[in-house]
Amino acid sequence: MNLNLNTIIRFRRSQFRIGGIVLVALLFFGGPSHGQQLATYIEEAINNNPNIQAVEKQHAISLEKISETNTLPDTEFSGGYMVGTEMPMMQQGEFSVMQMLPWFGTISARGDYASALADADFLEIEIAKRKIAMILSQSYYRLYQIAKKQDVLDSNIQLLQVYERMALTSVEVGQASAVSVLRLQMRQNDLMERKLVLEQDYAAELTAFNKIMNRNEIEPIVIVDSLIMPDTDFEIDFANLSLHPELRKFEELNKVVSQADALNKKESAPGFGVGMEYMLYNEASNMLMPMVTLSIPIFNKKYKSIAKQNQLQHEALDIQKQASENTLIAELQTAVRNRNAARISFETQEKNLIQAQNANEILLKNYETGTIDFREVLDVQELQLNFQINRIEAIGAYFNYVSIIDYFTKN
Repeated sequence: MNLNLNTIIRFRRSQFRIGGIVLVALLFFGGPSHGQQLATYIEEAINNNPNIQAVEKQHAISLEKISETNTLPDTEFSGGYMVGTEMPMMQQGEFSVMQMLPWFGTISARGDYASALADADFLEIEIAKRKIAMILSQSYYRLYQIAKKQDVLDSNIQLLQVYERMALTSVEVGQASAVSVLRLQMRQNDLMERKLVLEQDYAAELTAFNKIMNRNEIEPIVIVDSLIMPDTDFEIDFANLSLHPELRKFEELNKVVSQADALNKKESAPGFGVGMEYMLYNEASNMLMPMVTLSIPIFNKKYKSIAKQNQLQHEALDIQKQASENTLIAELQTAVRNRNAARISFETQEKNLIQAQNANEILLKNYETGTIDFREVLDVQELQLNFQINRIEAIGAYFNYVSIIDYFTKN
């Protein structure tokens, strides 16, 4: 035969090991190189993503509203002057100034209410950052899967080219038919088509990744050469969900309602004002008269209604918090289940690949005796390709669900 069997087997084994070189590991769960690279992308996305910038602007507005509360009502000025015939003892004109003042503590209550709103808005920033980190990580892992699938297809195409040369040699010596060569060529065409489709998938996902970072959609990124499965999975403490910003937000909103209730009580108290009036007379002495005004909310149904609304708002927020907590627990449990299922799938594909490799070596040894069946070779090769693709998808899914778990449990 023209081809050395040992050379073919060595090539097959190197093809089997694609994706197995351990260079880097996942952020939070592996070596520093990949973690630092992904962390850099996440930091850039957090700094540049327009969704986060919009939430930060809203928080800045909330902070500015605190200053807005430290003001008094507008000072009122009024005046009048009689134009025409002057009459004895007649008032010729008057000028007055009046300043209304809220009840004691009302201004500080308004400030506390505005501060509580700002604190609630600040949690929205943390939620937005967590979501961007999760979404960007998931896009990164999709890019990894696509890139690794392309590598696997390239390796399998090269292997099929080796098989094609083997088949041509067998045809020359009458040990195989030309149909075997055509089958191998059609298989190469099929894999090439899949590779071209993956190139389109990669371009689309790269655009999505870059847009999350708010930069040019065709800017290239560095993809890790290999992700490694951790030896063990970290334990999940569901009690940590109570610290999640989506739940802490309800606590802050309850504080907002409490401050709104305190402000309502202050505003239901009487208001008063102080002022001065200066009166001009034609023949009498001018007069300067201090003034005091008092406003009493005799019809206070408005404030009673607001107090009742605040009480109902507290109850509604408690119910919403419980519903949100139930949802978070269910989503976290689903993510943990899917992460564990991805590990099981990965380990199964590893076993299948070893067995497929052994079957392939048995078939190749038959080549020396001239009894090789290229149809069986193609069947085994297709199985092995599927196992390789499934392994890539399994490890990609594993880290995808880890990013979801991290969204829920990161402190």
